[in-house]
Amino acid sequence: MNTQKNLNLKKILLVILAMAVMLAVFLNICGRTKPSLQTTDTVLMVSPAAFGFNEQTAGNNAFQKNSEEGDASVQGRKESDDYIALLRENGINVIAVEDTLEPHTPDSVFPNNWFSTHDDGTLVLYPMYAENRRLERKPAVLEAIRQNFDVKRTVDLTHYEEEGLFLEGTGSMVLDRVNKIAYACRSPRTDETVLEDFCSQLGYTPVLFDAVDGNGTQIYHTNVMMSVGSEIAVVCLEAIADPDQRETVRKSLEDTGKTILEITYDQMNHFAGNMLEVRNQEKEPCLIMSQAAYNSLTDEQIDFLESRVNLVTPALDCIEENGGGSARCMIAEIFSGK
Repeated sequence: MNTQKNLNLKKILLVILAMAVMLAVFLNICGRTKPSLQTTDTVLMVSPAAFGFNEQTAGNNAFQKNSEEGDASVQGRKESDDYIALLRENGINVIAVEDTLEPHTPDSVFPNNWFSTHDDGTLVLYPMYAENRRLERKPAVLEAIRQNFDVKRTVDLTHYEEEGLFLEGTGSMVLDRVNKIAYACRSPRTDETVLEDFCSQLGYTPVLFDAVDGNGTQIYHTNVMMSVGSEIAVVCLEAIADPDQRETVRKSLEDTGKTILEITYDQMNHFAGNMLEVRNQEKEPCLIMSQAAYNSLTDEQIDFLESRVNLVTPALDCIEENGGGSARCMIAEIFSGK
């Protein structure tokens, strides 16, 4: 009898959560003076001065491996330069900022983790898990942001670092910017308290869940297992072990009009979840993923995507192996230009 009551209670809670998400979406849409944009045509990227394997992040990033082949700094810089050139060839505006050798920041190529911009003029600064990643907030990058983004408000969450609480930007969160939903999987780098603070200050509804890889290891960043675009959501649903949490994520995506493209663990391990949709100068949707991610997809999945978006696929083998991040991680979206 108690078991049946518990099952009924879980079902009721699931329905209540789904209703809360839909109510938040409705209120956000009704309360806006102008619609939010899901995608942008301008991105900021950091050209690394000394890319390499980061010992301080390796403990909880299972995607990260210390490669013995070649010079990671040289190869990582080449991949970054080629990536920037490829985006520009596809009509995407790239603000490229030169990194500095000092202070040493081996992960500077992943700027989306420490700041985000929003189309109401908000700049958010995030608390970072690794001490050397906090050093990525360099004057040259901050100046480039302010030169290309009309900052009307700054939400500074970095003080949480003193409490050992972290939320690593659009790595920790995958944002549905139109419906104001923040998808996030718990990890040492994604704290619920900071997530709630972000959502409260920016008017988002959190959808928090637990996700693990095929070995049962907690996934360090949400953006390696899912991506939300204008119409498509790419997600590794099998990484969400709890069936109620999995259904909550699925229902939230479907209720907000997203067509779900499910990927497998193996495809996630090749960074197929680490995609980002942007727009080119012709206002056409472009979906960015690495060549490794693209090569992991089936013909049917590729056909599905190509019927809806232009695909842009940079080669990022060295950065993926040593950095444990991929194409989406290297892009910080700039939503409101001066």
